[in-house]
Amino acid sequence: MSTTTEATVTWAQALAWRMERHLLDPVGSTPVAEVVRRLGAVLSMDESLADLAVRTRSTTSRPGDLARAVTDGTVIKVFAFRGSMHYLSPEDGGSYLALRSAGRQWELPSWVDYYRLDPQAWPDFRAAVRDALSEGPLTVRELGAVVTRRRAYRHLKTVFEEGAGTLIKPLTWQGDMSFGPTRDGQHTFQRLDTNPHWSGIPDLDDAGPRAIAAYFRTYGPATLDHLHYWLGNGLSAGRKRLDSWLSAMSDRLVAIDVEGTTTYVLREDVDSLATARPSRAVRFLPGHDQWVMGPGTKDRHVTPQPLRDAVTRKANPLITGGVVSGTWARRGDDLTIRWRAGGRPPLAAIEDEAARLATVVGTDLNVRLEPSTDG
Repeated sequence: MSTTTEATVTWAQALAWRMERHLLDPVGSTPVAEVVRRLGAVLSMDESLADLAVRTRSTTSRPGDLARAVTDGTVIKVFAFRGSMHYLSPEDGGSYLALRSAGRQWELPSWVDYYRLDPQAWPDFRAAVRDALSEGPLTVRELGAVVTRRRAYRHLKTVFEEGAGTLIKPLTWQGDMSFGPTRDGQHTFQRLDTNPHWSGIPDLDDAGPRAIAAYFRTYGPATLDHLHYWLGNGLSAGRKRLDSWLSAMSDRLVAIDVEGTTTYVLREDVDSLATARPSRAVRFLPGHDQWVMGPGTKDRHVTPQPLRDAVTRKANPLITGGVVSGTWARRGDDLTIRWRAGGRPPLAAIEDEAARLATVVGTDLNVRLEPSTDG
């Protein structure tokens, strides 16, 4: 990768450009499915946070939109980054799953020994799972009850009864199934290949460049370390693979100097980045929002060191111009804001954002601002 920079911008410009890509400034009327597609992935371990991450980026969002998108197939929910549940778009999600599958974890000796499924048995096992789901979504226990009727999988009965754990993750990585609608508080799974919006899982060497381009398009300007964090640490894509794809894409990526740091964006984005104007927007984001998780909480340009621990532990970040400047918490109708950036907080902008949050959560909020403890 060339490190010869073709443009120079400030971090304020870079973050403002990224905020536009994240649908945070300006906030538009983008449908839920397109918000998920733009972000690449939305963590779904806490549904209330996932719902807010999507809804705060669209002026037309309504309660339950994300769940409805899963039901109608315009959003899929699978195990993806770091083995956790994520919402992905059915059009682009296959690229991330291809990278996740590249490690072929189900072939590890520990997996083979524990589940008593050797690599040659997986195609038939996957087919059995798809067959079991042909009549509609099933819970893990229900899925296990159907699959273990077959003699070859009777030994997995206890595994399914105990929740199946790691066993079911590769079935979403390989596109056999995704999460279905929740039933009586329980997760269900459904066939993914019957979703008319599903584009399938591309060849790995096609998926890699697609995923790389998507990252720089939304999370740029970004360093190569950022990319390795997102696709390497996040999906176990492997450093050698990533480096080979980056090398093949060298004509599509342009080096940008951001106050002495070499970062990259797609060539077609250079002009809009160079003309970006710093943002003063204040936004209340949910814990583990992609704004901080995409570059990682170690990125001090987004998450200053004094706030890193809180943000890593799922505190709700308050950002000003893209920089985490404090945290916020809501309890009922009470909204408490902890300003941590020092200096005088932008009270009018905070009040405006609190009013916007109130429309999203559907209730008036009583705002209380705690002063900075950092000077």
